[in-house]
Amino acid sequence: MASNGKYNAAKLALELVKDGMVLGIGSGSTVEVFLNLLGERIREEGLEIYGVPSSYQSYFAAIRNGVEVVDLVEFEPDLCVDGADQVDAKMNCIKGGGAAITREKIVAKASKKVVIIVDESKLVEKLSMPVPVEVLPFAYGWVLREIEKMGCKARLRQGKGKIGPVITDNGNFVVDCDFGVIEDERVEGLERDIKLISGIVENGIFSKELIDAVIAGSSRSAKFL
Repeated sequence: MASNGKYNAAKLALELVKDGMVLGIGSGSTVEVFLNLLGERIREEGLEIYGVPSSYQSYFAAIRNGVEVVDLVEFEPDLCVDGADQVDAKMNCIKGGGAAITREKIVAKASKKVVIIVDESKLVEKLSMPVPVEVLPFAYGWVLREIEKMGCKARLRQGKGKIGPVITDNGNFVVDCDFGVIEDERVEGLERDIKLISGIVENGIFSKELIDAVIAGSSRSAKFL
């Protein structure tokens, strides 16, 4: 069952959705709550909503809730709704706890507007959790050595319910890179520097320049930050 914070954030985001809109659909538990609420509106109001999912999780949830799945060849999303694992005071985010990093960032960058929905427990003054990095398996050894030169502790993410590493929807590894506290002025540069390492597909830093709004939900209500 969804927490009240997730539910309230998703419910407020739902007010942004209009008939005929193309949505970029992020991944995670709060986005799934949003899609379930959207499905109720689709059934009750007969809305036509199109969606570009960023993972198999959001793909299945979109179909289940009456969203017509399309792709980026056909459409440019009007609005991307996604969750986050941490959001700092400047609206910089770390994402990728669900290993959908690359597709989430592509869908967000392709969308006209990006709104992040979280429960208030995800709000922090400064980013501090390990940064998820999607890595080509062939390049794993090289990437690990290079990224550790940047001052982080890197760990290959292991699967649960299976032996071996987590494999993304793109067939890649996820390496969680602990840089400690990330100051606001370092966020953009760190995102860029990580991507410059050959073999890294994408990383989970979503800087404030990509985010148009954050909706934070509490047990009682939700608000735009």
